Amino acid sequence: MRERFHRLSGMLDERARRLFVAAEAVTYGHGGIVVASLATGMAPSTIGAGIKELRALEQSSSPTPLRIRRPGAGRKKTVDKDPTLISDLEGLVEPTTRGDPESPLRWTLKSIRRLASELVTMGHETSARMVAKLLHELGYSLQANRKKLEGASHPDRNAQFEHINEKVKEQLAAENPVISVDTKKKELVGNFRNDGRELRPKGEPEDVLVHDFVIPELGRANPYGVYDIANNTAWVSVGIDHDTGTFAVETIRRWWNNKGSEAFPKAKSLLITADGGGSNGSRLRLWKVELQRLADELGFSISVCHLPPGTSKWNKIEHRLFSFITQNWRGKPLVTHQVIINLIRATTTRTGLEVTCELDQNIYPTGIKVTDAEMATVNIERDPFHGEWNYTIRPAGHG
Repeated sequence: MRERFHRLSGMLDERARRLFVAAEAVTYGHGGIVVASLATGMAPSTIGAGIKELRALEQSSSPTPLRIRRPGAGRKKTVDKDPTLISDLEGLVEPTTRGDPESPLRWTLKSIRRLASELVTMGHETSARMVAKLLHELGYSLQANRKKLEGASHPDRNAQFEHINEKVKEQLAAENPVISVDTKKKELVGNFRNDGRELRPKGEPEDVLVHDFVIPELGRANPYGVYDIANNTAWVSVGIDHDTGTFAVETIRRWWNNKGSEAFPKAKSLLITADGGGSNGSRLRLWKVELQRLADELGFSISVCHLPPGTSKWNKIEHRLFSFITQNWRGKPLVTHQVIINLIRATTTRTGLEVTCELDQNIYPTGIKVTDAEMATVNIERDPFHGEWNYTIRPAGHG
């Protein structure tokens, strides 16, 4: 019906269109007026009038021609009678782009009813239904925020990525380990809401606490991860205390002792790729002091390449481990540390990711100051290219 109407409507005058749609409604049978109205956009009352005309024509042997309104006749549209309605509506929806930062709806939820109410206050005759129709015609729809703006980037951003790529290829070619490290978002432990949805019996969602206040006896969980790029395996330590440089290096130590040493029995060096901030930050002295201790224990050099500022999302651990952990525990309250550990361990991917996870109950105090004398003991060699991002820490006594 819709297709037939659109094919013919341009060739028919007002009366012929009305009679055509009326005939379609009668042919359809019960409910035909509603169906015809939805298909053609013609008002049900107009279709009803057309049906009356059809019946009158059928009963008359010599029907008299009915008057057809001249073009443009009939009730004027609201937007024709109120020429400022559209501009005022757009000014409410997007006040900053319309040059009106003081708009009454600048900081409020712009619902259809609120927009209609504000337009009425401004002197317009409108309704929520009309506002919805106008917004649709103007091309507006409900939109969520989209993460796309990264801000200003460092001029050597691409060069640093190329540098990291070359270092990683060299290290893997020599059959030495390359790991990507970072801290995942800290989580409240307890019966709190966790974003996402999980399959449950219909009408029986899992009840959680209304307020997200830390439970002292449970505290927070600090997952720190180590992702082995060569073997697509990962180690996650779930800390119960602070996320410090000592905690970060301890996690790397546990990975090596439990997984890395077995996977790389002939390793002669270790390469770490990391963000530039947090517990493994490029400026953090404690991070470097702890790496020196680890290098002394391992007996070989540890090289670090930090990602350029503002590029943490490109860290391999983010999209090869952390994103899948988040997917795996979506909609599940993280009621205990053991639940968190089990959910992390159960994280898998189609590419065969294997994750080992354990609880780290050590205490890692904050505010530890590394003196210049302690820093001088770090056997660090900075790369000629951005030595603040790229450096190697060798075991004590090694040149």
